[in-house]
Amino acid sequence: MNHTYKVLKSDVELFAAALSQVKVYVVQSLGEDFISVIDYGGTVEMFSPNSVKIAGTYYIRNQFEFRIEVNEDSAGM
Repeated sequence: MNHTYKVLKSDVELFAAALSQVKVYVVQSLGEDFISVIDYGGTVEMFSPNSVKIAGTYYIRNQFEFRIEVNEDSAGM
């Protein structure tokens, strides 16, 4: 099963995710083709230029990637 996702990079994208209370999952790159899912999801509670708080845990923005699942028939956020 293929999963389509959108990476949340900008403040606007994180703000939209927080407002819509969409489930965000956190991944960390382990190299060219590998990732590790750190957290399978929660809502964005707050964010700053340096960190994002999801489900009570703070993540450093430049060390992790924040993703949401999108339907293939939608434009996403």
